Amino acid sequence: MTKTLRFGSMLLAALALGNCARLDTPDNLEPVSAGDGYQAQYRAPDVSRRNAQFLRSAQINAQKCTAPRGGVAGKGSGLAASSLRGERLTRNDLVDVRVGDDDTFNGDYVVSRDGTIKLPFLPPIRAQGRLTSEVERDIATQLIAGDFFVERPRISVRVADFASVTVGVAGAVFEPRSVEIGGVPGDQVDSRRQGALGASTEGRNLSAALRAAGGVRPDADISAVAVRRGGQVYLLDMRGVFEGQNAVDIMLLTGDEVSVPSMGCFQEDLMRPSPISPPGVSLFLSNLTQPAAGNALSAVGRDVREIPYGTRYLQAVINTNCVGGARATSANRSSVLFSRNPVTGVSVVIERDIENLLRRADRDDYDPFLLPGDSIACYDSTITNIGEVGKVLGQLAL
Repeated sequence: MTKTLRFGSMLLAALALGNCARLDTPDNLEPVSAGDGYQAQYRAPDVSRRNAQFLRSAQINAQKCTAPRGGVAGKGSGLAASSLRGERLTRNDLVDVRVGDDDTFNGDYVVSRDGTIKLPFLPPIRAQGRLTSEVERDIATQLIAGDFFVERPRISVRVADFASVTVGVAGAVFEPRSVEIGGVPGDQVDSRRQGALGASTEGRNLSAALRAAGGVRPDADISAVAVRRGGQVYLLDMRGVFEGQNAVDIMLLTGDEVSVPSMGCFQEDLMRPSPISPPGVSLFLSNLTQPAAGNALSAVGRDVREIPYGTRYLQAVINTNCVGGARATSANRSSVLFSRNPVTGVSVVIERDIENLLRRADRDDYDPFLLPGDSIACYDSTITNIGEVGKVLGQLAL
């Protein structure tokens, strides 16, 4: 009888502790509840599931948008970049120079730090930012001016190997910084390609620089991406990239500066994979009721889990094993999303009742997109919580 009473007391205590496990709604510095966070989808549902409303998040987000600097027409136009097109030389590029049948000038040359090619007996030939055809023309002019030839000889300048370049990327990207692009690791060098003339590369393109800087943010104005080169600023409309048009994906040179302006609003259209989007989202997570000896026991990676860019909150909680299982014990779970406003750096924490959100007709209105560096923590149902408390009380009673 004493054991029965003691067990009953422990059960009541477990129930009390289970009910006390509820915490207050997370507070945030930004007015997330009013839909004025980085994305309106952060706000909590303000009506019941039965009285679900029409989807309004996209409209709320769009209210903060400024007009695109590139205008509403001309998607993918590259008129401002016409003088930047083509494979242009930069410092440390390796070029093969041949002058007719004269071996005096034939050989491999590296574009010097000052941006010139130094052939024997000739003044330095400017190469930085120029096409090979332009370099050929200058070499011919210098050969005739130096009385090496009376008439213009046949001249060939071909790129043997493109060097990596270092450019600065600023503005509405996730990791604004100086990036090095276009390099090829030693174990990936193709010897046959290196021995052939006419090298080509996509690794020095503008899209590669934006991706190396973390990719463009959802608030980016990609209609007017600025490239500063030699004191001149060129504006490029890259909206066509999301439609399979890469006409403005120019080759960058060492010393170029790239700046991506912001439209001041969250744009769902940019939340999809593309050549200028983040390569994916490294999601920090936790779904362990109790600490375990190893993450493998709960199907969790060592630190993070990789998910595609454009993944939403509900997809992520399913991916992290927060949903499913026996209804009697696993229903009514909740999870918490920790994120940061990439513009201000201010953190935001939102909590969702997973089962309630799954059953809402307007679930997309409160289903935020995941951003790089986000974290998710899952909490078990009340019954599971009570079971855990019961285990502890049972161990104490032994």
